[in-house]
Amino acid sequence: MLTHRIIPCLDVKAGRVVKGVNFLNLRDAGDPVAVARQYDAAGADELVFLDITASHEDRSIMLDVVRQVAEQCFMPFTVGGGIRTIDDVTALIQAGAEKVSINTAAIVTPTIVSETARRFGRCATVVNIDPRRVKRNGKTIFEVHSHGGRRPTGLEAVSWAKRVVELGAGEIVLTSMDADGTQDGYDLEMTAAVSDAVDVPVVASGGCGSPEHIRQVLSQTRADAALVASIFHYGQYTVEQTKKYLAERGVPIRIDRYEHGPRL
Repeated sequence: MLTHRIIPCLDVKAGRVVKGVNFLNLRDAGDPVAVARQYDAAGADELVFLDITASHEDRSIMLDVVRQVAEQCFMPFTVGGGIRTIDDVTALIQAGAEKVSINTAAIVTPTIVSETARRFGRCATVVNIDPRRVKRNGKTIFEVHSHGGRRPTGLEAVSWAKRVVELGAGEIVLTSMDADGTQDGYDLEMTAAVSDAVDVPVVASGGCGSPEHIRQVLSQTRADAALVASIFHYGQYTVEQTKKYLAERGVPIRIDRYEHGPRL
């Protein structure tokens, strides 16, 4: 049986891990290298590192920080933010990223998804989709936003997810802008709609406030993994507590690293 993944997310701005609500009101959560090292020792399945203002500020991602995290962590490591060209992708892979997460560039230049998949494989090609609920012609849709959630694109999340998979994406990170940072739970409707529509892993993101929220999204949708930030960053729950909670409720989860204690 395939196990679900629990993935801490490091949103990084100006070299610091931050977390906000609905992509705004950011609070400091520590040094990214130190935080990443803690999650690696705690038994996280993967790590996502997002330079959340790189695209908005029209600059490249901080490769030195990526290298330091990659050198000190042994879990799979996905990096996104500020990617504009295949050269940017190549630089991230060479700096130690196992996967790259493309968001704004996929919208502006969709061929970058295909180029990344051809050069590094579908398994290394992740597309991050940031939708917000909006009214259009009397109906509510999930509209995709770019540039760190600052710009509406007119794209609808389900159709865009199908398109990026056609282009070569091997995984989708789906972040609900409405739920982000609220700790009120994942957007189950949106996650189900997207995960039902594609045949690649979907990582649910935005809104986690407890292990029960993770259980809900992994049990009630076809999401393969859950991205978690605030409850881990600020010490409300640990990775170990969360995994044990899920395992006790029948959610397939990897807990073998705890049999002899976490790696220090």
